[in-house]
Amino acid sequence: MMERNDAAVSVRGLKKGFKNVPVLNGVGFDVQKGSIFALLGANGAGKTTTIKILVTLLKPDAGTAFVDGFDAVKAPDKVRERISLTGQFTAVDDILTGRENLLMIARLRHLKNPRAAADGLLKSFGLSDAANRRAGTYSGGMKRRLDLAMSLVGEPSVIFLDEPTAGLDPEGRLDVWKTVKDLARNGTTIFLTTQYLDEAEHLADRIAILHQGRIIADDTLAELRKLFPPAKLEYVEKQPTLEEIFLAIIGGDGRGEGK
Repeated sequence: MMERNDAAVSVRGLKKGFKNVPVLNGVGFDVQKGSIFALLGANGAGKTTTIKILVTLLKPDAGTAFVDGFDAVKAPDKVRERISLTGQFTAVDDILTGRENLLMIARLRHLKNPRAAADGLLKSFGLSDAANRRAGTYSGGMKRRLDLAMSLVGEPSVIFLDEPTAGLDPEGRLDVWKTVKDLARNGTTIFLTTQYLDEAEHLADRIAILHQGRIIADDTLAELRKLFPPAKLEYVEKQPTLEEIFLAIIGGDGRGEGK
């Protein structure tokens, strides 16, 4: 079943609970194709639950979720063909080389020329010189780039990134940021969750805030800033940061509920 609008991800009235405890309570939003969308929320706000529903790992109690035009509940196989998921921890096999990791995924996706696909991604992600090294010897940033390259095998339409820079040093984070921007520039839709508000501020075309099971804000950073007038410091206007906006919207305590 196809969704009517042209969004890469379209969610309406999404509800999910665990052991009679509501986690998502009528969530709805759209993600436009080729954009970077950031879903923000405190620990336990329901971000990972939302992603698990969208990537067909969980079924919602109510509501609809369409990904690249297909219903995540009624057509999960079609959705899985079109997406990739990169979690908080890399799915890289440390024993294999960078090239071998990519070849493994390419063969699992039944690509006709897995070596050409692997070599092309190694070049795109700046890993050609390290292609024959065991992935266990890579730095954190290099390993995350390899993880993202593995996510692109088969050219998925939508990539879900759940806390993609957790645990990385500043240089590694900048590497991932550049890669994410390049992916979106080339037409891939990025659905991002992050605890780092500066990351969303730097990357996202649109930002949604999930709090107590509901979307309480959903707009561009520029529009969210209009909700809070800039402070004047010695005749210079200081624009509010996304962190200041986030804390003001959710009430300032930073605590969420649910999973």
